[in-house]
Amino acid sequence: MRDFVSRRAAELKPSGIRRFFDYASERKDVISLGVGEPDFITPWAIREAGIRAVQKGYTQYTSNKGLTSLREEISAYLAARFNVHFPADNIVITVGASEAIDITLRAVIDEGDEVLVPDPSYVSYAPCVWLAGGVPVPVSTSGENGFKLTPEALESAITQKTKALIFPYPNNPTGGIMEREYIEKIVPVILKHDLLVITDEIYAELTYGKEGYCSAASIEELEGRVVLISGFSKSFAMTGWRIGYVCAPEKIGAALLKIHQYTAMCAPIMSQYAALAGLISGREDGFAVVKEMREEYDRRRKFMYKTLTAAGLTCFEPKGAFYIFPCVKNTGMTGDEFAMKLLEEEKVAVVPGSAFGEFGKYYVRISYAYSMKNLVEATEKITAFVRRNAAADEKRKG
Repeated sequence: MRDFVSRRAAELKPSGIRRFFDYASERKDVISLGVGEPDFITPWAIREAGIRAVQKGYTQYTSNKGLTSLREEISAYLAARFNVHFPADNIVITVGASEAIDITLRAVIDEGDEVLVPDPSYVSYAPCVWLAGGVPVPVSTSGENGFKLTPEALESAITQKTKALIFPYPNNPTGGIMEREYIEKIVPVILKHDLLVITDEIYAELTYGKEGYCSAASIEELEGRVVLISGFSKSFAMTGWRIGYVCAPEKIGAALLKIHQYTAMCAPIMSQYAALAGLISGREDGFAVVKEMREEYDRRRKFMYKTLTAAGLTCFEPKGAFYIFPCVKNTGMTGDEFAMKLLEEEKVAVVPGSAFGEFGKYYVRISYAYSMKNLVEATEKITAFVRRNAAADEKRKG
C-alpha cells in the first residue's frame, strides 16, 4: 500500500521550536523562556465582549471577509496609529495572522517563484513559501547593524525569479526593527526589481523608543505593492482567540479571499466581536492597556539586555517584540549545544537560533514575555552556566 503522503509534506521539516520544547516538556522543574506568548491575560473589556457575543447567540458564520464593523475599525486604527491607509473593503479577517501569511503566499506565488526571507526570522515563512510552490531565499542579517535588511544583502539575493519580499519587523527572533530611514534605503531595490512587499506587523505595538513603529505600507513610493498582515495576539494578549487580518491591494485581496473562502470560511464570530471591543476601547482610552503591557515589556527588555551582557554574552539590544537574541559563540558552543546543555545543567529552556535560519547557528532566542520573578531566577542560572562554561573553555584552550 502507498503511504499517500505528498512529497511536499514528507520533505517539510518540523518546527525547530516545537521539537526542542517537546523534549524540554519531558523534564521536571524547567523554567521556560522559549514560547512567544504574552503572559498577560486578555483585557477584561475584550473577554466580556466575547462572552456577551455568545450570550446573545452570535454563533453563526460572518461574511467571508469578516464583520464590516471590525474591518472599518481596523482601517481607522491603522490610519490613526501608523498612517497606513487601507479601506475596509480591502481587509480580510483571518484565523490569526498565521492564516493570513499562508493565504497571501498562496495567492501570489506561482510554481518556482522566489520569495526573499530575512534570516533569522519567524519559522513559518519559509515552509509556507515552500508549501505554496515557491522557493524561499534567505537574506542574511547581522547583529552588528541590529539585524536590519540592507540594500546590498537584498541585491545579492535577487534573481529573475524573485517575486516578493517578506518584511517581518519588529522581528521574531531578533527583536530588530527597521526605522523609516532604513526602509527608505531599500525602497529603490524593491522598485528596481518590481517586488511585492509582504509586511508582518504582528509586533507593531511592541516597539520601544520615542520614534515608534514605521510601517512599510506608510511609505508613499511603495503604494500598491504592500500586503500588510497583523492581528491581536501579541499586543492585545489574544493568542488563543485566533484573530488576525490581512490588508491588500484589490486584485491580491480578491485572490486571497477566494482561498480563505474555501479553507477557513471565516474567523470565529465571537473572536471578531472581542477584537472589535479591543479596538473601540483602545480608541476611547488611548490604548492604555496596550501601553501598560508595552511599558512592562520594556522594563523586562532592559533588565534582560543588562543582565545577559553582564553575564558575558554578546547581545544586540532589541528594539521591538519581546525577544532577545544573544550570540553564544564565545562560549565555544553553537546555539543548539548551548540550549541543550543549559536545559540539562540548569533546567532553563531557550530556543536554539538555528530554528530561525542558518544565520542563527550561534544564537539562542530568549523570550521575556514572562514574570520578572521567572526572568530573575532564569538569568541567575544562565549567568552561572555561561561563566562556568567560559572558564572550562579557556582551560581547554590553555
